[in-house]
Amino acid sequence: MSPASPVLQYGSHSKKRPHNLVLGRTYDHHIYDLVEIGIENFKSMGSFSYDKKLAPQTGSKPFFAFIGEAFESVDELKHLKEILLDIFRGEVVTNLNLAGLDRVYVCTALSSNKIFFSHFALRLKKSGTVVPRMELVEVGPSMDMVVRRHRCPDDGLRKEAMKTAPELTKKKEKNVVKDAIQGKLGKVYMPDQKVGSVPLANIPKGVKRERREAKMMKSESHKQKKQKQDGGE
Repeated sequence: MSPASPVLQYGSHSKKRPHNLVLGRTYDHHIYDLVEIGIENFKSMGSFSYDKKLAPQTGSKPFFAFIGEAFESVDELKHLKEILLDIFRGEVVTNLNLAGLDRVYVCTALSSNKIFFSHFALRLKKSGTVVPRMELVEVGPSMDMVVRRHRCPDDGLRKEAMKTAPELTKKKEKNVVKDAIQGKLGKVYMPDQKVGSVPLANIPKGVKRERREAKMMKSESHKQKKQKQDGGE
């Protein structure tokens, strides 16, 4: 789904569906998907007491924490997680200033169709290291969200929305892999050197030296033999 995809929110209240909230996304003037949730145990921001200096700034980028493996295994909660992230995505940035991170939303899975949604201010304190120590202060609102109904996107529309512009796709580099520790690694392929068929010199240097030494020994033995013969005469 495109990061710039618009989202829709519709709230209603009736006897049959009290405190009802519909969240959805659109793509190319079509309804992409919808999730209907019921709000229970709602607590407003005014019901929390805290130092107002810790109140998150308008427009700041939030953290999101999803607690519970149901967000990865249950379709309803996986769908709700995607929509919540799109709603709070905001402007897409490449770099973040740590001092500007002042809030975190915590979503805890209570069952297969119910989550606890809470909002915390993020306070950075000195830790004696480069990374500061973080403390959470609940500032509200908080609520239970119960998934009542959800409609997943049509396969054809999903495929169309997931397309990436050709200029944004990175070309795959052949024989190159990236490792988190060693960085960029490459492989070089060399043809078979066929060492066994490489022609060698007929008389290696070692053989020449052996022949020269053998020749010298032969000449010395010949001289000694000749001297013995001369002495006998």
